[in-house]
Amino acid sequence: MPKIITDICILGSGMVGLSLAHQILERFKNLRVTIIEKEKTVGLHSSGRNSGVLHSGLYYPADSLKAKVCIPGAKKLKAWCKENGLEVFESGKIITAQHDFLDPNLDLLFNRGRLNGAEVEIIDEREFKKILPHGRTASGRALWSKSTCIVDPIKVIQKLRDNISSNKRIRFLFSERSYLIDVKKKIIKLRSGNNIHYDFLFNCSGSNADKIAHEFGIGREYKILPFRGSYWEIKRDAPFKFETNLYPVPDLNFPFLGVHITPGLNGSVYIGPTAVPAFGRENYNGIKNIEPRMFFDFMGQILRKSIFDKKIRRYIYDQAFDWLPIKLIKSVNLIAPEIRLSHIKRSQKVGIRAQLFDNKNKEFINDFVMLEGNDSSHILNAVSPAFTASFELADYIIHESVYFN
Repeated sequence: MPKIITDICILGSGMVGLSLAHQILERFKNLRVTIIEKEKTVGLHSSGRNSGVLHSGLYYPADSLKAKVCIPGAKKLKAWCKENGLEVFESGKIITAQHDFLDPNLDLLFNRGRLNGAEVEIIDEREFKKILPHGRTASGRALWSKSTCIVDPIKVIQKLRDNISSNKRIRFLFSERSYLIDVKKKIIKLRSGNNIHYDFLFNCSGSNADKIAHEFGIGREYKILPFRGSYWEIKRDAPFKFETNLYPVPDLNFPFLGVHITPGLNGSVYIGPTAVPAFGRENYNGIKNIEPRMFFDFMGQILRKSIFDKKIRRYIYDQAFDWLPIKLIKSVNLIAPEIRLSHIKRSQKVGIRAQLFDNKNKEFINDFVMLEGNDSSHILNAVSPAFTASFELADYIIHESVYFN
């Protein structure tokens, strides 16, 4: 069998895996890195289907890992994009109260943002309308984040791959959809016939990260329950324009931000994403890739929790049916009342949120999770703002990993 010897093996070439490889190659000049990717190229799943918004760190409690890495990560990625000639759209973001009773959450998010080091301010309705004349605030106030910006996620991922590929110490193995891991011997046996002998492994495999972790005998209390995020687009001939991100105040007890409006770099304006149970780790079209076991498990969890958990009942009422056009319009009209069904069309943009669920405590996990295994580190729940935070998150992973300490 052909034998490949590497110091570091990374499973997954999404934004987290690529950023980790980039930082390792930059900081450790003698290490060899091998990236194993099941697809034929990078960016075909969550990272490439990202909205491209570089978040400003408003949502996350100050003691969370997300709060620690989001803002410095956004600054690093923004600077890297500019250094590499990639477009950065300085869009800013407004968070608005869609109901009067949600107004106090603006103060909560403002205080969180300030604690996290974000540039954020409370604005009144007059200032709101100057920035977004077609938006709405139910309470007469909103939150303004000037530093929020937008990049093209596919171009970012491809440029990062190209930069890494120029290093002689990196090896990419694409189209490796099936392999066996011998945890004790630290060997990965690929279907192509290659055997990868590694010294340390980083599991950055996104929606499959829980399954890989379980092979190493860790994180068995966790499993990934995927949610599908579909988008709509505002037609180019619509009688209004959005050049700033417009977000509703989110339910801070649940890991989704609600349907929002995001301008793209190509002139498109997206509405979404929805947050609908996907019933499959790569079930982008709603039917073709449903996993029967996951379907029944997912439905069982949701139904059981809905009986006792008001948060789940609220999610089902507020977001689970946003894929229905009439429900989507009802949600978006709370923040942009002029939009009608005739103004929008379905977008081809669809993503999967690999949401981590704690089986033991029967709850969704909001923060990133990093677990240490046998000569391995496993990054679970790498959902938003993982793209934004990727460079800083990679530095954190390196700093915390037993391999480098």
